[in-house]
Amino acid sequence: MKRRTFVMSGLAPAALAACGGGSDAGLMGATETAADVPGAGIGHLQGSVRDAVLAMRRAVQHMDENVSFQGGYVWDYLPDLSRTWGEMEARRSMCWIQPPGTPSVGHALIDAWHASGDPVIYAAARRTAMALVAAQHPSGGWNYIHDFAGEASLRDWYDTIGKNGWRLEEFQHYYGNATFDDAGTAVASQVLLRMVLEKREKRFEAPLNRAIQFVLDAQFKGGVADGGWPQRFPAANAVTQMPAPNPQQIPQTPGVRQGMEDGDYTRHVTFNDDVAGENIKFLLMCVIGLGRVDLLPAVHRAMQCLKRLQWTEGVQSGWGLQHLAVAQDGRPAGAPAGARSYEPRSLATHTTQTNIQQLFNYFRLTGDHSYLEGVPRALAWLDSVPLSAQQRAENPLIASRSHPTFVELGTNKALFVHRYGSNIHNGAYYVDYDHRNTPSHYSAGRSVNTSTLRRTYNELMAMSSAQVADMVARSPLNASAPRALPRYFSLREVDFPDLFAGSVMASPTVSEAAAQSVIADLGDKNYWLTTLSATTNRYIGDGPSTPYAGTAYRSKHVGDRHDTSPYDPLDPPAEGDYAPQPRALGISTTGFVSNLGRLIAYVAPVKG
Repeated sequence: MKRRTFVMSGLAPAALAACGGGSDAGLMGATETAADVPGAGIGHLQGSVRDAVLAMRRAVQHMDENVSFQGGYVWDYLPDLSRTWGEMEARRSMCWIQPPGTPSVGHALIDAWHASGDPVIYAAARRTAMALVAAQHPSGGWNYIHDFAGEASLRDWYDTIGKNGWRLEEFQHYYGNATFDDAGTAVASQVLLRMVLEKREKRFEAPLNRAIQFVLDAQFKGGVADGGWPQRFPAANAVTQMPAPNPQQIPQTPGVRQGMEDGDYTRHVTFNDDVAGENIKFLLMCVIGLGRVDLLPAVHRAMQCLKRLQWTEGVQSGWGLQHLAVAQDGRPAGAPAGARSYEPRSLATHTTQTNIQQLFNYFRLTGDHSYLEGVPRALAWLDSVPLSAQQRAENPLIASRSHPTFVELGTNKALFVHRYGSNIHNGAYYVDYDHRNTPSHYSAGRSVNTSTLRRTYNELMAMSSAQVADMVARSPLNASAPRALPRYFSLREVDFPDLFAGSVMASPTVSEAAAQSVIADLGDKNYWLTTLSATTNRYIGDGPSTPYAGTAYRSKHVGDRHDTSPYDPLDPPAEGDYAPQPRALGISTTGFVSNLGRLIAYVAPVKG
């Protein structure tokens, strides 16, 4: 459930290798033969712009022919491709769907094609789109990862590397279905949509239609959950369960309990990582680009679901990461639900902030003031649960945060997650009221800006009838004919305001000197090196189940040497034969998208 980042917003800076690169003649059309002709398709360009486009071509060709596996990407690579990583260590035959993986690179390649008109770059974009087609689940969505080596290889990865990633519970289960988590399905679907709109190639139309149908099929029908989405679809049972905390290894303090209180969390209505917002945005892109007005009822149902599931009881009014889709164990459908074992049944302050922002978007889309009715209650609740000065002072991991992540239902007390043990086989997570010694990999505090939210609410409420009418007239809900989507998707995230008629999604300004610096950094090697912030232990077998009574791993990203979770090599645990190590230099899709984005913005900027 790692949230993706868009790297241009602030202009911040193997044996199987041969199987991954090269042109696939079965996927190439006539225009792609230009790859064999130096400068083909860009002869009209001059000077520094031509230099930038040629640099873009070199970088894209290297990524496509040498780094990718059949057009698919993970996140990070050692330069010799001897080790590769997505959110966990990946095999060379894998691609990662979670951003910043294959769909993120796909967006960047389409953007580079838009900026340059270079057919060589378009060929790489098409190849990456075909990798997404190959990775598409039969239901129409995508899993976090795909293994081109086949189902048996993927299952083996889950049974070894995935199973032993202590803190990455979404990879400890092989469901065999698709997920909405981390916007992987939404962003992959966007790439296919853009490819259809580029040249109306038939080969992408059926996969796009399957993706659209997947979003519609997965939407809950009827009841309080109507219009919402689960985390995974089609429904499937996890093959393993999280270890239950051992009472002898957790403090006997009031309020202590374990997570996953509501069982397999993947079937609940999911707000974590803005699942509803991402799906609605994709459907609206289809309305705009394809004229698919038949999708509008699904959009309206989804917006109503988010509004309907605002949980209000006593002083509390907000949303959890997930909500029950059906009544369970005496609790009503729509009640906030537990998710992973370190995500207790609760209201979540950051999710509540995100959903308030979505209600603002839904009002802008519709002009319907009912979407704003619950906002004052939610803001009042957020104002009632800030972290105390003592809590921030006694836990450096939350010192800069304003609110606890989780707040207990009913009591309105902050809940804090802890863990004991050294790996998935002898350790577990539990929850209590103690704000100290929380895990570093999942923040116990969040930055919630109620002042900004309240100011936006007041501005929207103060709009005149004429202003609201003008806004709604430009809404994508009222698109009368297909029109172009924003030109670039990789320079920053395309958000709801960018989809309104007349909106211009301006690109950042990149000077010639800045572009030349990016070109110089590319050098003759044809790839950019990036400092990789994480590494992993190699898989050496399941960890021991022998109880571990120490505390070396309770606030670290990784456990003992059997834990395959990523961690910062500069900040390893104090035990377990670890020692600080320098961060490696490698090839990063985040770095590639960022640097390519600088050249895109220099070559063909979009002015506001």
